[in-house]
Amino acid sequence: MDGVVVSTPEHIHAYATLPALKAGKHVYCEKPLTWNVEESRIITEAAAKADVATQMGTQIHGMPNYRRVVELIQSNAIGPVREVHVWVSRAWGLQSAEDAKKNGDIVHVTERPTEKMTPPPELNWDLWIGPAPYRPFNTAYFPGPKWYRWWDFGNGTMSDLGSHWNDLPFWALKLDAPLTIEAFGPEPHPEIAPASMSAVYEYGSRGEMPACTLTWHQGTSKPEIWKAGGIPQWGNGVLFIGDDGMVLSDYGKHILLPEDKFQNFEPPKPFIPDSPGHHAEWVQACKTGSETGSPFSYAGPLTEANHLGNVAFRAGKKLEWDAENMKATNCPEADQFLKRTPREGWSLS
Repeated sequence: MDGVVVSTPEHIHAYATLPALKAGKHVYCEKPLTWNVEESRIITEAAAKADVATQMGTQIHGMPNYRRVVELIQSNAIGPVREVHVWVSRAWGLQSAEDAKKNGDIVHVTERPTEKMTPPPELNWDLWIGPAPYRPFNTAYFPGPKWYRWWDFGNGTMSDLGSHWNDLPFWALKLDAPLTIEAFGPEPHPEIAPASMSAVYEYGSRGEMPACTLTWHQGTSKPEIWKAGGIPQWGNGVLFIGDDGMVLSDYGKHILLPEDKFQNFEPPKPFIPDSPGHHAEWVQACKTGSETGSPFSYAGPLTEANHLGNVAFRAGKKLEWDAENMKATNCPEADQFLKRTPREGWSLS
């Protein structure tokens, strides 16, 4: 056996990935890479020691559109970028029954179920629970992706779709650890992630790139420029605001704005090679030692940043982040959301 593919719910990811890395196996892990910040740090460090081919399952990263956008930003097509907005229309999580129906949520629940159900015969429920605190089986959690709204098993839309959408500004702007993170939304629920929320990240300068803010919007939250009709009102998007213009992108297309200004614009000659495909890229790396687009050295910090949006939301406070020591220096109450003690029988040591 040369490689391992991890496709469990995210609360199991680190516990399946770490033994494989320690055994010197190549690993492809679906997004998000881990369930919390501490796990991301552990996996990032373990992957560096293992020196194997790794890839997080952000398939859009391997498609041409993101590469062309990165080239535009990094070739200064719109000047220095100091502001980015990312929005996704999915609104799954804690909300009213009426909103859940309107937003196409696959299950509506507002509290932990009290009914104990019998798991289907093909499911080992104890193994599925894994390192999370034990609870009886209920169809509110299974089959997937119902589980992803429950804090014990997932982290809602932020860590799920954030892996795909925040990937683009993280790549294009060479982002690393944020300096501060502040989140906005409904009153945090102890069990269930919100359907709608937003989070603002402040990043310092990176080489020639200036300090910038990245604002994440999910569900009903949208950027003010979107609500005012200042840009095309795409349901999901990434908007880079530069000193000399804007780039708006989704998974498969992008435009430069204002369009009349860039009518005769000639894009830079492509300098990021096209991928053979996100999965094929990893297989090729396993066989030849070539690079992947989303190795854990990149996916780990991206996953950490996404989780920090939820940490700020749950802590209810703007976090001042000390990445080296993995601490919110002004908010000790955030510690409980950065890591957890696994259930007896499970360990990452």
